[in-house]
Amino acid sequence: MGPGDLKQVLSHLRVQVHPDLLVGLQTSDDAAVYRIAPDVAIVQTVDFFPPIVDDPYIFGAVAAANAMSDVYAMGGEVLFALNIAGFPEDLPREILFEIFRGGGDKVAEAGGVIAGGHTINDAEPKYGLAVTGTIRPDQVVTKAAARPGDILILTKALGSGVITTALKEQKAEKEHVAAAVESMLRLNRIGAAIMRELGIRAGTDITGFGLLGHAWEVAERSGVGLRLKLEAIPILPGALDYARGGYIPGGLRRNRKYLLAQGEGMALPADLPKEWLNLLCCPETSGGLFIAVTPDRLHRLLSLFESREGRRPWVIGEVIEGRGIQVVEGYTTAGLAKR
Repeated sequence: MGPGDLKQVLSHLRVQVHPDLLVGLQTSDDAAVYRIAPDVAIVQTVDFFPPIVDDPYIFGAVAAANAMSDVYAMGGEVLFALNIAGFPEDLPREILFEIFRGGGDKVAEAGGVIAGGHTINDAEPKYGLAVTGTIRPDQVVTKAAARPGDILILTKALGSGVITTALKEQKAEKEHVAAAVESMLRLNRIGAAIMRELGIRAGTDITGFGLLGHAWEVAERSGVGLRLKLEAIPILPGALDYARGGYIPGGLRRNRKYLLAQGEGMALPADLPKEWLNLLCCPETSGGLFIAVTPDRLHRLLSLFESREGRRPWVIGEVIEGRGIQVVEGYTTAGLAKR
């Protein structure tokens, strides 16, 4: 469901309030957070979708990584997960086994366990997880905590949506698919640990609404403006060419329509190429963390990512006074990394 339709549906629901429900429908964040003790809260989320790659084991692992990402986006750690699956009755059982095996291995990599699940018959295969994690109530990361002066960080390159769409059409190059799969399989667990260690409180992950859609949520929830530098935004190999070639997932069109309807709140370069607009709106699967960090913690954050994950995230912009999003060209964040 696109961001506009989802917002409309949720606006008619009665928001339930409870003193221990720290994050719920009232903030529409990445996961729910419920306090069960003064120093312990549960992080709960669910996600599932149809196959996006041909290999069933990889599909299961990617779907699991994607589902767990929302726990990591809140700064939490994964405890356990439940399989959620729908399969055609005539699908070979060996394929089901490989999907479940991929998901189970990825949850084990996260330090969690598969504790059960539920399956139904469905015309199209679908798989994902309901994930339970934990976090200290004073360490919760939300979309509503960005402040002017914060620096914006992205931990994975964009483009998985157009690459997997090209794969479905049998038009994707093997090396481009391999790079996208490597990115989608990489857990955001290290990033969550770094956010807890540095006391970061503002962030999300880039998934179905694309970079601009999730950035818009951060700006809206936090009551701030975001300025993104176009040249600094990382793109997976081949993604621009596939976007230029028209390999567009359905969710991209819904995202783009909603974001362009924001008028002056979504300030884009007048000559922004269509393929760039598409990539900025493209749904990502198991995308990276989008973090707002204070300037005094930026160097430490970059160093920790480099030492623990073997790569540095990208500095792609900053939080400013005002409202909405500005995507700019020729603007430089080079000096920000030195603060």
